[in-house]
Amino acid sequence: MGGGLATIVLLCLTGGAMVAQAEDPYLFFTWNVTQATISPLGVPQKGILINGQFPGPTINSTSNNNVVVNVFNYLDEPFLITWSGIQQRKNSWQDGTLGTMCPIAPGKNYTYHFQVKDQIGSYFYYPTTSTHRAAGGFGGLHVNSRLLIPVPYADPEDDYTVLIGDWYSKSYTQLKSFLDSGRALGRPDGVLINGKSGKGKDKDKDEPLFTMKPGKTYKYRVCNVGMKNSLNFRIQDHPLKLVEMEGSHTVQNIYKSLDVHVGQCYSVLVTADQAPKDYYVVASTRFTKEVLTATGIIRYTNGKGPASPVLPPAPDGWAWSLNQFRSFRWNLTASAARPNPQGSYHYGQINITRTIKLVNSAHRKGDKVTYAINGVSHVNPTTPLKLAEYFQAADKVFQYNLIPDEPQATVDEPKTAANVLNVTFRTYVEIILENHEKSIQSWNLDGYSFFAVAIEPGRWTPEKRKNYNLLDAVSRHTIQVFPKSWAAIMLTFDNAGMWNLRSEILENRYLGQELYISVLSPERSLRDEYNIPDNTQLCGVVTGLPNPPPYTI
Repeated sequence: MGGGLATIVLLCLTGGAMVAQAEDPYLFFTWNVTQATISPLGVPQKGILINGQFPGPTINSTSNNNVVVNVFNYLDEPFLITWSGIQQRKNSWQDGTLGTMCPIAPGKNYTYHFQVKDQIGSYFYYPTTSTHRAAGGFGGLHVNSRLLIPVPYADPEDDYTVLIGDWYSKSYTQLKSFLDSGRALGRPDGVLINGKSGKGKDKDKDEPLFTMKPGKTYKYRVCNVGMKNSLNFRIQDHPLKLVEMEGSHTVQNIYKSLDVHVGQCYSVLVTADQAPKDYYVVASTRFTKEVLTATGIIRYTNGKGPASPVLPPAPDGWAWSLNQFRSFRWNLTASAARPNPQGSYHYGQINITRTIKLVNSAHRKGDKVTYAINGVSHVNPTTPLKLAEYFQAADKVFQYNLIPDEPQATVDEPKTAANVLNVTFRTYVEIILENHEKSIQSWNLDGYSFFAVAIEPGRWTPEKRKNYNLLDAVSRHTIQVFPKSWAAIMLTFDNAGMWNLRSEILENRYLGQELYISVLSPERSLRDEYNIPDNTQLCGVVTGLPNPPPYTI
């Protein structure tokens, strides 16, 4: 099937009859997931490749495209991919988390089928099983605007994917054994830009990661695909014009550098208006005692000369990063995936129906560490939560609402269980994310974008609402919370399904810092949620059960 565009008119099997339907275009991919030796930091280690590539191939799609990815798992263990930031409208069946899907068994395949409905933006995919994210299996995912929707900047000369992230030189199986024994992962060993560190053998080759024609403007989609550290991204002598963030057009501010926290993506425009030579693109760790740095070369096509060895300095401290967050603004006049301007949705005027306060915590007992949310450390049951719920077997697998909306006093030892919250369909909810720890936190919510209305130091109280940005906060799916700080997000839970709220920091998530939000439509209607896909793999207590009656209009 390859990676081409299928015909727009497909034959669809509906009610036993073949009906020709005009559909949005289809993109088909076949991915072979294999293990091979890689050495991105000069140390041979086990890597996870997709079609022989590390990082994996980039999916380049357009709003409303149907994306069909047939994933063949040639690893010797189960494997699953999530499409971070893709909202999977009415379709949590394809979200690729262990709470929604059975992992793909070794030697088997599964075909994902999802639509990038009413979305644009820069995203990435990555493995949610085990510690596979520490071995690869990640790549870029672009959703371009449809031609009839105006974009608030001229078409760039080219469009580049920049996947930055910290990296461990130990294999993912070693890292997993550390975590399984309760041992922390410690500091990463380096930073990568598109799988390269710019040091050792990489440096000697002196090959450019990107090329630019003089006078032309380029779009760089920068995502932090790492595991632990926030990274600062910058390009020698070239300012960055921020134009898009996780599906939203932004006010086009100019930055010397951007702090990109784990799991986040930004799109910037860069103009080749300097002397024709090489320049370094730089990614370095933030808020760490020892700064780890990766570099890559951007080469002007008429370039004559090497890049300066003097790298642009990174900013210092938390305050700079917090102030940068506060400078991000939603572009109210631009249209995203739909023709209406983003600002026509007045989120600040909607009444809040529920406030959920979530406090992340780290717990150490002896030499064993666990992470929790409101005193519950999540464990994934052998039956995915969504399947248990759909087959009306939830009571055999998990209990709803183990945690209160307002956390109780500090818990010395967390409860270990599947952590599932019920949220009423189509309600407007405020979520407070409070971080009492000394390290930064980064959260991701599947199925939605939310309005990131505030980040402030200290503890949250209702009086803090007066400081919210209720006009032009950016709609996005990730948010960082600085140490001893809180963040507030607001959203309408209008996407029925089972949705993962997780720490994007690998160690935290693996050791329990995630939960699921169940959003059920009382109608059991196809207007609200798709039926379970025919190719859904069943596991755990639902194995062999007959399908419940399908949803209808």
